[in-house]
Amino acid sequence: MNEEQYKERILQLAKRKDADDDFLGRLITCRDEWVTSFLYETAAGVRQKLYGRDVYIRGLIEISNFCRNDCYYCGIRKSNKDLTRYRVGEDEILECCKEGYALGFRTFVLQGGEDGYYTDDRLCSILTGIKKEYPDCAVTLSLGERSRESYKKLHDAGADRYLLRHETADETHYRQLHPASLSLENRKQCLFHLKETGYQVGSGFMVGSPGQIPEYLIEDLRFLQELQPAMIGIGPFLPHKDTPFREEKKGDLTMCLNLTAILRLLFPHALIPATTALGTLHSEGRELGILAGANVVMPNLSPLSVRKLYSLYNNKACTGLEAAEHKALLEKRMERIGYRIVTSRGDVVK
Repeated sequence: MNEEQYKERILQLAKRKDADDDFLGRLITCRDEWVTSFLYETAAGVRQKLYGRDVYIRGLIEISNFCRNDCYYCGIRKSNKDLTRYRVGEDEILECCKEGYALGFRTFVLQGGEDGYYTDDRLCSILTGIKKEYPDCAVTLSLGERSRESYKKLHDAGADRYLLRHETADETHYRQLHPASLSLENRKQCLFHLKETGYQVGSGFMVGSPGQIPEYLIEDLRFLQELQPAMIGIGPFLPHKDTPFREEKKGDLTMCLNLTAILRLLFPHALIPATTALGTLHSEGRELGILAGANVVMPNLSPLSVRKLYSLYNNKACTGLEAAEHKALLEKRMERIGYRIVTSRGDVVK
């Protein structure tokens, strides 16, 4: 394909016309700057029509690094005996929210491993406490696979959104990344249960995970088209020293940015974060993600004492700054590329 043909097909995507698998595969893996620059500019234009130059912030609170699962890529997998484990209690979570609220955060994200300590009753108590103190805020949970009944209880207690990345939509690839105790079918079913319960649902996948081929990434896109999530989070695979994939190579920056832009074109209304993993892969990864069509960043509100312990991969971008300093730094970095951090719940624009 020549330059004009690429541009024509990208513009068709921007007009909500789907693309065939062959073209998507070419676009995902494309490294020609004249194509990728046009792709990112087009995606940025789509997001600006709906969201302007606003960047939504989410206050991330990593509540536990205990996990019952043993995913081969994850640094907090249960087989990692070299990790100092921690849990953040209800009072401490509320203190993090208090600090975040004063700084302008209006969405709090409670993220953790699949930790049985956080029963429905405990989580409902935490959610009730947050909603009582901050009724104008949204609460997002990212706590893995739970039962449909559990999801409903948590939604009824105040959870607005739920993030559950499917990681890969291909069964063969899923088996390369996960032990036999886990099921792609169940993962997908959880996502549909969440939608049926009334959550704003987020999913997503790793880019460059071991064994991944472009065809698997196209399957990811097609699954997301079926799911139609409100939020889509992608990020590069990054190895962790205490996993079976410790020697595997990192995900590719260009491919991550290409996919961010493609997602913006396929899902113009979606909330798409420029992830911490992207910021870890490249010093300006978050800015590059925003310029490719992302519209969310997630500063860390976790207690400083535990931030480095939530270690999903090596060398996690962890500033060590207090939340106020980190937010101010992000504001400057976004302003430098022509965008602005806004104080808002940051709901999906319909």
